[in-house]
Amino acid sequence: MLKNRLKQIWAAGQPVLNGWCSIGNAFTAEIMAAQGYDSVTIDIQHGALDYSSALAMFQAMSGSGIVPMARVPWLDPAAIMKVLDAGAMGIICPMINSRAEAEEFVSYMRYPPLGQRSFGPTRAAIAMPGYGTQMNEEVLAFAMIETADGVKNLAEIAATPGLDGIYVGPADLTLGTQEGRLPPGFDREEDEMVALIRRIANICRDNEIKAALHCGTPEYAAKAIGWGYRMTTVSGDSRLLASAASASVTAWKYLTGREEIAAADDKGSY
Repeated sequence: MLKNRLKQIWAAGQPVLNGWCSIGNAFTAEIMAAQGYDSVTIDIQHGALDYSSALAMFQAMSGSGIVPMARVPWLDPAAIMKVLDAGAMGIICPMINSRAEAEEFVSYMRYPPLGQRSFGPTRAAIAMPGYGTQMNEEVLAFAMIETADGVKNLAEIAATPGLDGIYVGPADLTLGTQEGRLPPGFDREEDEMVALIRRIANICRDNEIKAALHCGTPEYAAKAIGWGYRMTTVSGDSRLLASAASASVTAWKYLTGREEIAAADDKGSY
């Protein structure tokens, strides 16, 4: 029977490292999947990609042994079920604001009698021999808490039967709760945001579900694991590419003594 390896890692008392793909390219996804992550999530919500790109990315990652996941654009049954049929073993759903929305989300994840997922795992049945209704027990449903309403209803959302975890995106969580007082971003250090992030982890623990956090650095991710987060995402393909390229350029300029060339007055110069 097909098993979700993330559940096995958690059962062993270990945290999960999740990778993140926002670039709609199969080769990029293949590279990310080969780096040692436990899972890799394709970001269909904010990533520069669509379903066709995501399908090719799942195919490219299939030989790596990682657990394929996706963040869908919205609480939409068509998007959720189609990505599951493509082979996703976990879904992150944005902007869950109430227990009713969490219940709706969970229902789209699972076949009857546990939910209302339609049967037709087109790629999953080929790529994962034996795929069937037993996947109700293996696919993971993560609800994103990002708004003031989501925070207000946090305890009720976390208690939703069938919900496997809560995924925290600190940028939207900050925008949604701080009313413009703080800019969006990862790795929050403000007392009020740290308190909220830690509160989410505690509520997840109390409801025996997994807390997941999107982080900017490994150092902050390690700190979050100490707070009780059981899955952390560290940066993502686009940010990692930009960071590595910038570091390489900076080092080259330092080592060669290259000075910046003043911009030409002629705006047409290249």
